[in-house]
Amino acid sequence: MVTERCINSRMVSTKGFEDLYPFAPHYLDINGHTLHYLDEGSGPPVLMVHGNPTWSFYFRNLVHGLSKDFRTLVPDHIGCGFSDKPDASAYDYTLASRVKDLDALVAHTVPEGRLSLIVHDWGGMIGLAWALDNLDRVDKLVITNTAGFFLPANKRFPLVLWLIKKMNWFAVPAILGANLFSLGALYLGASTGLSSRVKKGLTAPYNCWKNRIATLKFVQDIPLDHTDKSWEVVDRVDRHLTRLHPDQVLFLWGAKDFVFDTCFLDEFLDRLPGAGFHLFEDAGHYLFEDKPEETFDHIYRFFDKTKSCL
Repeated sequence: MVTERCINSRMVSTKGFEDLYPFAPHYLDINGHTLHYLDEGSGPPVLMVHGNPTWSFYFRNLVHGLSKDFRTLVPDHIGCGFSDKPDASAYDYTLASRVKDLDALVAHTVPEGRLSLIVHDWGGMIGLAWALDNLDRVDKLVITNTAGFFLPANKRFPLVLWLIKKMNWFAVPAILGANLFSLGALYLGASTGLSSRVKKGLTAPYNCWKNRIATLKFVQDIPLDHTDKSWEVVDRVDRHLTRLHPDQVLFLWGAKDFVFDTCFLDEFLDRLPGAGFHLFEDAGHYLFEDKPEETFDHIYRFFDKTKSCL
């Protein structure tokens, strides 16, 4: 049973969901902070980039399936999963830091050649920022329930996210104390019910106040105007998104997402007309939890190892 006792991130027990996540750990030191990642299988490399409040556990079904024919690499962002969770005074919890961390991981694991990416939520902006800086390294992109631009004109920023971003009197006790973001996502993120073991797996690393820092900082890092630290990176992605070729992109989307609804998919398709897409009408934000088999089939066909470039 996960308790409120803060323990080292790499010692969090997988008891109760170990059969769902039986992967060997790998670690990389980045500027004194330990980043945990998975490295399973061999073949054309596929890098999966998670968002908030998930971690590499979210991609477990894809790792199981794709690692038979591909090399699957899945990091836990600093502050997430089994990576270190430093205080904000020791690590800059911003988009630019995330992109640099991802670049360090790629340089360590796939120093040359091309790779494909699967991105979700904050992992979309992180992965797209890296991809647009390294277009010659990118084979294919699977983009799921995320953004690659500022908030669409017809969307309002959700009130609860605004409160977390702007009001520490609410955010600190709710997110760090009550674990509201991680626990709430269990019920808002998937349109199908999650088993107790999956719930335990998704929330296990966020077992105490200190270990929930990233779930707060990700929300506080959402740029709403040019004074926010991550405005410049998002602006660069927003302006250069059309440098991607539609043939190398596949959108898989859960229509019942409580934040990244179909307006975001429409915006992507307006910018990348001709890109492949599939809308899952009865799936939510946690698309790979709602539709594990169907999403795997779409991704495997898209990657088709006989056509992948190295």
